[in-house]
Amino acid sequence: MMNPMLIDKLNTHPELLSDEASQQYRITDVSWQTYETLLTDLGDNSPGLRVHYLAGVLEITMPSRQHEVFKDNIGRLLGVYFEETRTRFYSLGSTTFRSEANRGGAEPDLSFCIGTDKALPDIAIEVVKTSGGVDKLAIYQGLNVPEIWFWQENCFTLYHLENQEYRQVECSQFLPDLDLNLLASYVTYSEPLDAVLAYRQAIAQTK
Repeated sequence: MMNPMLIDKLNTHPELLSDEASQQYRITDVSWQTYETLLTDLGDNSPGLRVHYLAGVLEITMPSRQHEVFKDNIGRLLGVYFEETRTRFYSLGSTTFRSEANRGGAEPDLSFCIGTDKALPDIAIEVVKTSGGVDKLAIYQGLNVPEIWFWQENCFTLYHLENQEYRQVECSQFLPDLDLNLLASYVTYSEPLDAVLAYRQAIAQTK
């Protein structure tokens, strides 16, 4: 059941953005205290929701099945890459990261620390299936997350934080040997097991 506080806010400030992929509810004039209270109320009872907040704008995304398929495929394939390359990693999943000072909070689809465990991820990954919405780069900039990946239209777009600004880059600064085009070619496989087996073999052939 959807949180009563959330229902009240949506009824008061409704703006439903929907397409065949996912649905987004965007609410304006939301205080930081209301945002934090909502997170507390939701807790672990609504694991499918993604909540983002930026300067008074609250966005709740209800991912589609396709969104979740892509997210899970990316996570599995990166797991294969980490194993095959013996890359030490720490998965932070969709942990809520927030900063009251910068009035921003995010719940990425996937997030990882590379090399050592840290309070914030080195890489946050967002699967984009809707247009518009809050500026996620602005949120992550305020959180000081070093690298953001967007999966959109069957390809990856990466941004790396330099001098407090994001710059689009061609490869990951944390995984410089990762072939993003090769990775992307397996994300859209209809059979996850086939994708994992084929990707593992492809990595082995490049060693």
